[in-house]
Amino acid sequence: MTPQQILDTLSRSRLLETKEQVSAFEKALEQFASHPEGAEHLRELHLVLDDQTRQTEVMYGLVHLLESFDIERQLRAFLEAFPELMKQAPEWVKTLHFRLLNDDAARSAYKALLWTANASSRTLALSALADLLETEDAPLRDYASEVLTE
Repeated sequence: MTPQQILDTLSRSRLLETKEQVSAFEKALEQFASHPEGAEHLRELHLVLDDQTRQTEVMYGLVHLLESFDIERQLRAFLEAFPELMKQAPEWVKTLHFRLLNDDAARSAYKALLWTANASSRTLALSALADLLETEDAPLRDYASEVLTE
């Protein structure tokens, strides 16, 4: 299958409501991981995340797949997808933020790339990070503060 066909399968099955959807989703993740041109579709891959999914532990397979790509490419795609992600998957955005902020290299790359993102994505990401300052304890709060400091 092509990366686009795999993305279509992931999108169709992302709510993970049936055993068939879970199986299709897991197989599609494996196939996507084997495509060298998969990094070109990272934005779309982020948009598979959905807070309405029934099987969050299966969706973590997607998170792990996203994390397997070069951090700068992953972050660029995350920021490009941010406006849409905040509509359909704000809890997954929070999860991705937790994971990014708790990794020194990812946090550093995020800080550098955040300020180069388009205005809409940057504004939403800054707001999401500011929310973490208010709701989370140290060290996560401190990591968010670090990224927010230009």
